[in-house]
Amino acid sequence: VQLQASGGGLVQTGGSLRLSCAASERRSALYAVGWFRQAPGKEREFVAAISWRGGSIEYTDAVKGRFTISRDNAKNTVYLQMNSLKPEDTAVYYCARSGRPYTDYVRAGVDDYPYWGQGTQVTVSS
Repeated sequence: VQLQASGGGLVQTGGSLRLSCAASERRSALYAVGWFRQAPGKEREFVAAISWRGGSIEYTDAVKGRFTISRDNAKNTVYLQMNSLKPEDTAVYYCARSGRPYTDYVRAGVDDYPYWGQGTQVTVSS
């Protein structure tokens, strides 16, 4: 399984970015996908996740109301729309796929996602 995260960049406070996570195989549409981020010197943390059909979505409190996760299974792609960005959102963002198909729930633990993309840098300037 290969996951390709893209869409990162440098934006000013209050700006927006849309991250994409493209999977190499069509079967990835059957799995939950999560976004995580890791800032320098910090642990990797959960940002958002979406179940395989999109019926279950979770966000960490820090991004609620600003970030939106969605997916297009026909394109094997999961998106993270990030609005009202803040300097504390600066991090490398990773997408990850769960290991169990057809689950209508999502989890927030790093260990719940065995497959990871390479990460994309998001930098928000103040």
